[in-house]
Amino acid sequence: MPVSMTEMESPALPPALREALEKEIGSRREGELAKAAAELSRRYRLESPGAKGRYLTTAGEVLAYAAVRMPATYAAVFSVLSEIKARCPGFQPRTLLDVGAGPGTAAWAAAVHWPELERCVLIEREPEMIALGRRVAAHAPLLALREATWLRHDLSASLEMPQADLVIASYVAGELSEKDLAAFGERLWESAKEILVLIEPGSAAGFERVVALRSRLVQGGAHVVAPCPHADACPLSGDWCHFGARVERTRWHRRLKGGELPYEDEKFSYVALSRRPCQPALGRVIRRPEARKGHVRLLLCTPAGVGERVISRKEGERFRWARKAQWGSPLPDEGDRR
Repeated sequence: MPVSMTEMESPALPPALREALEKEIGSRREGELAKAAAELSRRYRLESPGAKGRYLTTAGEVLAYAAVRMPATYAAVFSVLSEIKARCPGFQPRTLLDVGAGPGTAAWAAAVHWPELERCVLIEREPEMIALGRRVAAHAPLLALREATWLRHDLSASLEMPQADLVIASYVAGELSEKDLAAFGERLWESAKEILVLIEPGSAAGFERVVALRSRLVQGGAHVVAPCPHADACPLSGDWCHFGARVERTRWHRRLKGGELPYEDEKFSYVALSRRPCQPALGRVIRRPEARKGHVRLLLCTPAGVGERVISRKEGERFRWARKAQWGSPLPDEGDRR
């Protein structure tokens, strides 16, 4: 079975973004969007692009994506950036590069975490995505989003990327060949002045891509910020790590996907890398804790490897922490019981 990490709560889309999207989505026939949404879900689930070798190209498909996939992508990116803020409290990016930006999802999440952003550059292949991204960004409270620079490029082609303090590439590496992926990772790292974030679906294939890029860039001198508590080779064998972000379904989200629950869980794998050492976790819970009378059994990933730890009631404060721990919770040090 896969190793799943924390299923943390994530906020809904920012109000300005939600309102702008609802106006865009409401301009289309619901039946048309529902059909496009079903096909998109199938493609993403199977990690299989459409007939043109691309996941989406038409305006209808882009709006379906905005309705059913954008909230999930936002939640995943928001969760990852939250971890970066915890591990690198002094990090205050002024510039952002969003690669494979879609309609600008990661840039919106970054703007919430760092409203001091001054410049955003977004690279996207699909013109319909760029058009939607520009329209909704016009309603953003942050000037850097409203005046963002959009560049239309195919990431599989040779591309000189501008440098930025924070570089994010989310849900895009799966569209590249193995050969292109290695070169893509190198270009991303060259563009990152401080921190690079790679996010992929929480599948075995997505995790493999993250691990491959992580290994290559660490060998080149990158420091691991999160989620790993070390920069050594991944000690897992036959399993894969992924996080879970709870996504609040919007009205359109529920109607187009036919879901009854007000939420769904988005699974993703990621790695954040830095030019300078930050404060990685001492260890991380990588399976759901087993709470028993008088003790909690945890499976932890630490610099020493993967191993089981039983924390008893006798350990006092650490036991109280363990009772609240979730998949993906960082192991606290003596002064941190979160």
